[in-house]
Amino acid sequence: MTLHNGKRVTVDIEDDVRLLWVLRDVLGVTGPKYGCGLGVCQACSSHVNGKAFNPCSVPVKDIGADDEITTIEGLPDIVGRDLHPMQEAWLEYDVAQCGYCQSGQIMTAVAKVRQAREEGREITEADLDEIRNVCRCGTYHRIRQAITAGVKKY
Repeated sequence: MTLHNGKRVTVDIEDDVRLLWVLRDVLGVTGPKYGCGLGVCQACSSHVNGKAFNPCSVPVKDIGADDEITTIEGLPDIVGRDLHPMQEAWLEYDVAQCGYCQSGQIMTAVAKVRQAREEGREITEADLDEIRNVCRCGTYHRIRQAITAGVKKY
């Protein structure tokens, strides 16, 4: 299949199965959550080649052999620590309430910070406004605070 959290994996599955189900049901990776199945809520947000995407809406046939998939479980490996700085900020700001959306929130935030840095700039309020992950508990204020703090940690 592809490189998943630093490990090459191969799965034998129908081409039209959504990647989220391969991750969760075949590979046992439960960090990305199922919310809507349409890529709207973004609870499943993960990275493909460093960019945020929603595996609930991507058939496994659309993932190339050289694509690198990273889920919340593999995020600390990017920085070689027990927790990614964004995860540390999430804990520091006590962001999670129910916690269901939090892995997707963190993965989207990390991708947004990476995008800003690749463009040679700092993350802005406008960037934060573009993050559209749904949080049913409404912890958006703490999410924004944690993202701002997490950026400073790395």
